Amino acid sequence: MNNKKIRELILGKALDPMKSETRHSMALVAFLAWVGLGADGLSSSAYGPEETFRALGGHTHLGLYLVLATAITVFVIALAYNQVIELFPTGGGGYRVATKLVGPYMGLVSGCALILDYVLTIAISIASGVDALASFLPLGFQPYKLWAEAFFIGLLIVMNLRGLKEAIQILLPIFLGFVATHLVLIVYGIVAHASYLPQLVPTTMADTRELAGSIGWTGVAGMLLLAYSQGGGTYTGLEAVSNNVNLLAEPRVRTGKVTMLYMALSLAFTASGIILLYLLWDARHVAGQTLNASTFKAIIDSMGLGGPLLNQIVLVIVLAFEAGLLFVAANTGFLGGPSVLSNMAGDSWVPHKFRYLSTRLVTQNGILVMGIAALAILFWTEGKVTLLVVLYSVSVFLTFAISLFGLCRYWWQSRDNEGQSWVRRFLLSLTGFVICAGILAILLYERFAEGGWATIVIIGAIAALCVIIRNHYRETKAAIHSVDEVFANQPFGPVTDTVEPKADDQTAVFIVGSSRGGGLHALLWVLRMFPGHFKNFLFVNARTVDSHAYGGIGALEKMREEAADTLEYFVDFCQSHGMAASSYISFGTDAVDEVTRQCEEINRDYPSSIFFTSKLIFATDNWFTRLLHNQAALAVQRRLHLEGLQMVILPMKV
Repeated sequence: MNNKKIRELILGKALDPMKSETRHSMALVAFLAWVGLGADGLSSSAYGPEETFRALGGHTHLGLYLVLATAITVFVIALAYNQVIELFPTGGGGYRVATKLVGPYMGLVSGCALILDYVLTIAISIASGVDALASFLPLGFQPYKLWAEAFFIGLLIVMNLRGLKEAIQILLPIFLGFVATHLVLIVYGIVAHASYLPQLVPTTMADTRELAGSIGWTGVAGMLLLAYSQGGGTYTGLEAVSNNVNLLAEPRVRTGKVTMLYMALSLAFTASGIILLYLLWDARHVAGQTLNASTFKAIIDSMGLGGPLLNQIVLVIVLAFEAGLLFVAANTGFLGGPSVLSNMAGDSWVPHKFRYLSTRLVTQNGILVMGIAALAILFWTEGKVTLLVVLYSVSVFLTFAISLFGLCRYWWQSRDNEGQSWVRRFLLSLTGFVICAGILAILLYERFAEGGWATIVIIGAIAALCVIIRNHYRETKAAIHSVDEVFANQPFGPVTDTVEPKADDQTAVFIVGSSRGGGLHALLWVLRMFPGHFKNFLFVNARTVDSHAYGGIGALEKMREEAADTLEYFVDFCQSHGMAASSYISFGTDAVDEVTRQCEEINRDYPSSIFFTSKLIFATDNWFTRLLHNQAALAVQRRLHLEGLQMVILPMKV
């Protein structure tokens, strides 16, 4: 079995990116987007409410305030991010907001924080899920947890390499199982103890006044803020929709808003409902169990299902769905992370190869990087959820704060053009910014020594590397532009009749890109070195359908037009000088495959063909330049040589 067959067996058959039905069949409707992108936020109810409740210590009556604060915060952040969907309907979320509304370097910080956020989404979700599964297994399994986590990450990598919708459809039953079981438990738990609800509010107020009498109202406020901040992980994942609008079905803005509504309703209900259950059922910590487990056990035991064994089985099913949802949430990192990398690649902060799609039309390089980085962090932290939660929350709320500050700035600057609507939008964004900046400040102050410093160091290191990469691309672009300028004034000949290539004549085939200077450099070199030898001049261009072209409305058509204009320029130049010329163009996800296929077809039609292309030559050639620049020319040359075709690579020094 050859490599191609093995790849198809694991990842599935290639998809044609140029068929409109392919894009339509891959786009996510709101419900599937809720599953694929909403699981990150919903799964945080497995640990966020518990962190909040435990931070109250013995003053659990204050939890009623946090029930309300949690629900309100979810909707404030969700509504604020609806504005991001409106303003940036092609995706990019927090990165695009910060870049366009605050500045490129704040965009870089936001992008780096988002990358870390999605890596940690994978790491913390897998670690928490394996912890949940390990609670049902013998203690002897504990040393193997890291290897189990590595296995699950590898499984998710393969699923996502097969394609976005396939991964979501596999995980759909787990997501729905979690929603159904937790909906039943929360509703039943509240109804069963509804008689306590009338006394809950006056009791809470009386206990609050009593506590304020001993520690002061400032002390009460400080305790609430700390508990509120400790549960900051509850709100993670709400930004996922705005980051991935390009994955949604048309009309994208409407689909995005509906998806965000699903996310906000489900998260607010689940997280607030679980905290309310803690209060109504007088939740207490039990060694070796989460608060969710002990509370759900009490609720299930009260249902009278038919004995302790059946109750235990139901509890195991509920907690298994909770662990399963954490694995679904980990998949969000494989959706959002590559999308952020793709947007940053478009601005040259990271290698351009992160924009390229695989044959399954997913950003393969981004998926692999996210998976490998998550594995590295898991092994570094030894899968300790407490440390991962700190890293996670700091990176998420840094992005939230920057994005919401950008929205505040935008609505303030647009106040003269937006009528009265800008006031409502500005106040919503400002409220969200104050909440998120406050949580970030408290987290950094309280947890700096317990992992907060590591988040800052990691984001700073990624940002520094991004600056180096962008400076290199900027210098290279300037050098290529100077080459284009040198050849820009090459004179066209007088207009003559079109000369068609003849199959039996000697043929020079030029593989060209978007740089007209590079193509003319190769053409003039051949004319100078082989005067009068070649009669036919053919130009080949293969455009890579990357994530930007595939995601944007009309972007594929624009790419077609740009490619056709470039090829038309070369053909017109040759024919103006009386040379027979023609062009060939194709589109695909792998430029090397497309160029090789075209060259083989041309050789069948024109047997006396020699192929030429240019390659950038750097004064200092090392692993860094090879990483940042596709070595497509060498790859095509090798493939053609294996087929017995001749190809010459012409150096173009930059």
